[in-house]
Amino acid sequence: MTAPHKNFPEFYITAPQPCPYLSGRQERKLFTHLTVDRPLSLIDNLLKGGFRRSQSIAYTPHCENCNACVSVRVPVDQFEPTRSMRRIISRNRSLIGRVVPAIASSEQYALFRDYIDARHGDGGMAGMTVLDFSVMVEDSPIQTFLIEYREKAETPLEGAPGKEKLKAVALCDQLSDGLSMVYSFFDTDDEARSLGTYMILESIERTRRMGLPYLYLGYWVRGSKKMAYKTRFQPQEHLTPDGWLRASENDCG
Repeated sequence: MTAPHKNFPEFYITAPQPCPYLSGRQERKLFTHLTVDRPLSLIDNLLKGGFRRSQSIAYTPHCENCNACVSVRVPVDQFEPTRSMRRIISRNRSLIGRVVPAIASSEQYALFRDYIDARHGDGGMAGMTVLDFSVMVEDSPIQTFLIEYREKAETPLEGAPGKEKLKAVALCDQLSDGLSMVYSFFDTDDEARSLGTYMILESIERTRRMGLPYLYLGYWVRGSKKMAYKTRFQPQEHLTPDGWLRASENDCG
């Protein structure tokens, strides 16, 4: 492939299929392959510009007569947790979040499988095998890592490697201006801890500590109850035809 072609990726459009978020609608995606010979700056700009990464594919919604999907990011230095969020942080003080290489493990897959079966048994990931999971975690052309959230051990013996119970996992990409949460899953039997919300709160603080300005949360889908939780993290910015703009809570209604 010549240098000019490396800098100008080829894009494709998927065939229409039922939208997983809005009943009665069809979705299409614009996508391109993220091959290893692509400049990292190109991939970085795609992901900062509203594309999402799934393995070695970057995609964005390309639906006719619908613009419900909106890219969302949180300016971490301006974020302040609400009272209810502070309670969630307090409830999870016994968790330790550790960055580990993006290498899949059987322990992670077991937690992922339980999460999918409990929350998304009829979704597109329902049939994912351990090999599919490994590809999701490990097939990335950019800097990608996992954050494992484990229960603090109460005794030295429990604190031995492999003894701390795995409660949640977040797969993240590092961009030039922030972290992008690619996918996360958690122990659904422990609903009182609100682990999904906690991982976002912890990732906001992690991004701040790294000196990066934004945490990218992917797409918020207007009208979808599944995606309504993303509007709780204020202030936030939405990607518009005029670029990234501050969105008020009214904009998220």
